[in-house]
Amino acid sequence: MSTAPEATPSPSVLARIRKTPFWVQIVGGLLLGVGLGYLARAADISWLATTLETIGKIFVQLLKLAVPPLVFTAIVVSVANLRNVTNAARLATRTLLWFMITSLIAVAVGLGLGLLTNPGQGTNLKTDGLKALDSKGSWIDFLTGIFPTNIVDAFAKVNVLQIVFMAVVVGAAIIKLGSKAEPVLKLSESVLELTQTALWWVIRLSPLGTLGLIGKSVAKYGWDLLKPFATLTLDIYVGCALVLFVVYSLLLKFAAGLNPVNFFKGAWPAIQLAFVSRSSVGTLPVTRRVTERLGVPSEYASFSVPFGATTKMDGCASIYPAIAAIFVAQVYNIDLGIRDYLLIAFVSVVGSAATAGLTGAIIMLTLTLSTLGLPLEGVGLLLAIDPILDMMRTATNVAGQVLVPVLVASREKILDVAAYNRPSGDLYEDAPSAVVPAQADKAAPVAA
Repeated sequence: MSTAPEATPSPSVLARIRKTPFWVQIVGGLLLGVGLGYLARAADISWLATTLETIGKIFVQLLKLAVPPLVFTAIVVSVANLRNVTNAARLATRTLLWFMITSLIAVAVGLGLGLLTNPGQGTNLKTDGLKALDSKGSWIDFLTGIFPTNIVDAFAKVNVLQIVFMAVVVGAAIIKLGSKAEPVLKLSESVLELTQTALWWVIRLSPLGTLGLIGKSVAKYGWDLLKPFATLTLDIYVGCALVLFVVYSLLLKFAAGLNPVNFFKGAWPAIQLAFVSRSSVGTLPVTRRVTERLGVPSEYASFSVPFGATTKMDGCASIYPAIAAIFVAQVYNIDLGIRDYLLIAFVSVVGSAATAGLTGAIIMLTLTLSTLGLPLEGVGLLLAIDPILDMMRTATNVAGQVLVPVLVASREKILDVAAYNRPSGDLYEDAPSAVVPAQADKAAPVAA
């Protein structure tokens, strides 16, 4: 007597969510967050607004928790592993050169939009009673802030510039000492792998973090607050979109001979995570993986991506300060000249490390305003809407951090073009078992 086959139990709701593509989860969190935020504001539901804010705050705190060990070990390992890369000095020089070129293009786009739209005119914003921030971004502060006076403070206060400085020194010392420093390098690699694995668990919570962050912004700010900043906000989003989709596409097509569509297919997971997390450093593990998925050799990506995550900021350090400086000058009825615009371009190239890959670009803005002699109190005007602006800025930052290694690798003939043309796989399906830069058995070939 035959028995009927047992019915397969239907998957649980959690199992169905896990099988849903990650980008769909992100979009779902975004839409639900907007809806809940609007409901909390329209119906004045304080507990819902507080819940959304708490969810978003916890998500950002978890990302920031990984910043000190992640930045330090990633840069130590990347600098130390440059000894395994043929023509490492040439690759580093070309990377920094493209960092500067793309920054100049981005700041030119920002200045053009600002001059064309006059974002600060007719806003009727009151500046009485505004105070400058306690931490000002002068050049002296920037330069002296690079060198730590206390190692513990640098990590405890998450001073990324100082952490980067110490990591570069340690990485260079490892190269100098050779086999004697091998235990330190192994320890750094282990801590890096541990940190990135834990950070991937946090990244899996991005849909929930998206819901909280977007919902909080909608519930807290609404259109009433945005109205005086409508032109500025539109300028930032349009400027970033122009750089992200037009400038980067043209560079890929004409400077590297690559199809831009494939770039965005491969880089999109990092771009969307940067948008919701507002942290280049928090996005670093995903940025690294998409860069390698686009065909950039691991040995080179292990250097270029961590440095890009802390110094390459086309959105926060180029487009935003240019438009914001024009905005502040117009609010205070101060005329800017050619010299001032050239200074903005100079600051965007030299001072971009001041943004340091954390959420927000306040330090970079104060650095720009102080260089131009504009009132630092103007920063207070922009603090309320900074989270909304920062989402698009950070997405542009991360796209640029992927773009430059792809450009350099292509021009140096070390890009895996077949991998670039067929980016595939779900980056979030499996926990990364080998996200640390692999020890190269042989040097990566580089065209002479």
